[in-house]
Amino acid sequence: MTVARAALRPVNPDDVPAFHAVMMAAGMDPRSSWARTTLLDLERSLFSPGAGGFLAVGSGEGALGCVGYRPDGAATLTLNKLATRPGARGGGVGRALVWQVEHVARAGGYRRVLLAVSQFNLDVLPFYEKLGYVVTDDTYAHANPSSPPPVVLVKSVSTAPYEDMQR
Repeated sequence: MTVARAALRPVNPDDVPAFHAVMMAAGMDPRSSWARTTLLDLERSLFSPGAGGFLAVGSGEGALGCVGYRPDGAATLTLNKLATRPGARGGGVGRALVWQVEHVARAGGYRRVLLAVSQFNLDVLPFYEKLGYVVTDDTYAHANPSSPPPVVLVKSVSTAPYEDMQR
């Protein structure tokens, strides 16, 4: 898939430094556990059983965006680590990365995608709500105990065809 000036592709082990660089460039509040993510943390998260991710790569620009996912039970795929470089925002890169995870969920037989938003990043809630995610009282299994509880959002993916989500 190509979006704006970026091509999306599955992440591989050699991409971990680029993935991490995008995360760190995204401008997350330093109080968030996000800012303490190491290369080893990413490697474990992206390449554990059933997990994966995508990079949005610009022509000559390197990685512009990234997203990870991992299973959370039989019915839920968790989207995590969505980030875009500030200069790439507004061109559909983030939306395309979310859609890729939703496609993985649908193809894998998951009924929903779950994600958690840090209390230090609540400005992104309208982005996810526009994509059909709703706030829930579900617990986020991967919450960092040294951080405030995140806001958890979910979206059903079993009934909406991928093509309808591109409108």
